[in-house]
Amino acid sequence: MRVVPVPCLKDNFAYLVIANDGQCAVVDPGEAGPVQAALAREQVQLAAIWATHHHHDHTGGIAELVAGRIGVEVVVGAKDAPRTPHVTRALADGDEVALGALRARCIHNPGHTLGAISFVVEGCVFTGDTLFGGGCGRVFEGDAAMMHASLARLAALPPATKVYFGHEYTQSNLRFAAAVEPDNAALAHRARTLAPTSTPSTIGEERATNPFLRSAEPAVVAAAVARGAAGDPVSVFAAVRGWKDNFK
Repeated sequence: MRVVPVPCLKDNFAYLVIANDGQCAVVDPGEAGPVQAALAREQVQLAAIWATHHHHDHTGGIAELVAGRIGVEVVVGAKDAPRTPHVTRALADGDEVALGALRARCIHNPGHTLGAISFVVEGCVFTGDTLFGGGCGRVFEGDAAMMHASLARLAALPPATKVYFGHEYTQSNLRFAAAVEPDNAALAHRARTLAPTSTPSTIGEERATNPFLRSAEPAVVAAAVARGAAGDPVSVFAAVRGWKDNFK
């Protein structure tokens, strides 16, 4: 399996997931043009579109990509399916999608949207706007408890799992993370060595540096309590998420 990041729009990532037989799925095509160019460059055939959630900056290219192509499977989480174009299959938690010999498992991650999902395949996870490099998505359709639980499920994946996220927000996310944990040496090292294109990270790296996966860490708890949070992990998460919403 190969994964090819495809920058789209202002700061989005789509991804080509290429099976060994040349079949390809595209994750979150926010626009069609860059994806079409990447398919041609890689000389692969589009077999499927895997959408992590219904937002237009992750689905805006679907209509053009399926036009003139027969049999392209378009999948998304069940609760987001009514708001996503050209869906052929709605996924529940634990469902699998096939791409040649590959099998991708769906994890339902409600919070950013109610139907948000991640795709886990061959030591990689495609997280859309649930988990970012050094951050997480805003809580638009769920609540703090829902988003905290969704992130905890992703954090429980093996540490070496590669994280392919939906936006290039990592640099700004790490600036915020440093405000939450100024003495986190792993975070300082990550910020110092960050590549211009930061995808993928790993689950281990996110556990060590991402404040939204660290709601039980004493330094994060202390920072949240200082801003009025109770000490439990969901309250800590909610306080840190609210802080990030207004961080400059």
